[in-house]
Amino acid sequence: METDTHIRADARAEAGPRSLGCSLRHFACEQNLLSRPDGSASFLQGDTSVLAGVYGPAEVKVSKEIFNKATLEVLLRPKIGLPGVAEKSRERLIRNTCEAVVLGALHPRTSITVVLQVVSDAGSLLACCLNAACMALVDAGVPMRALFCGVTCALDSDGNLVLDPTLKQEKEARAVLTFALDSVEQKLLMSTTKGLYSNAELQQCLAAAQAASQHVFRFYRESLQRRYSKS
Repeated sequence: METDTHIRADARAEAGPRSLGCSLRHFACEQNLLSRPDGSASFLQGDTSVLAGVYGPAEVKVSKEIFNKATLEVLLRPKIGLPGVAEKSRERLIRNTCEAVVLGALHPRTSITVVLQVVSDAGSLLACCLNAACMALVDAGVPMRALFCGVTCALDSDGNLVLDPTLKQEKEARAVLTFALDSVEQKLLMSTTKGLYSNAELQQCLAAAQAASQHVFRFYRESLQRRYSKS
């Protein structure tokens, strides 16, 4: 099942006058693509595409076993070559986000593994990885206290805010900030930043990301409704 939508974020009123050019690129998602994982999803944001597979809850190695909750692992594979420092850093951020929402205590002494394959990187890659991971976890039926999504913001040299920036916009930006937010209260689960920005600009970006997350979660709901209404 595949759903595709074009979303223009109406985050302007909450994010201030500098966000007049803010928009989210089009989204597309397809679940249950792969036969071997317990759940899988392909997530597309503009020209950025990530394929995710979830394995588990399954048997875990004794050395990695945790007696009171599931062991959660995230593996991020680049489009070309072997994982490097950047991939390992993103793995840690995605794992921390997943651990904040997955109800691992329901499956102690098991493992849940999220494997992410970068298909194309045209900007906002970490946010796309987070979105793909969430939809794959849902497809696998892994219990979670809430859904989560990723939103990336960029600030240019004039202080203008750009949501869901392309790779070109990220390279030209003075600062790039990525937030992971939950679907219940738009609570901040994880953030990572690069570049120079003021505290006021940080709060502006967070407010814009929280407003934009509502559009992402609405896309999640519409995508799942279309899928399960046909089954």
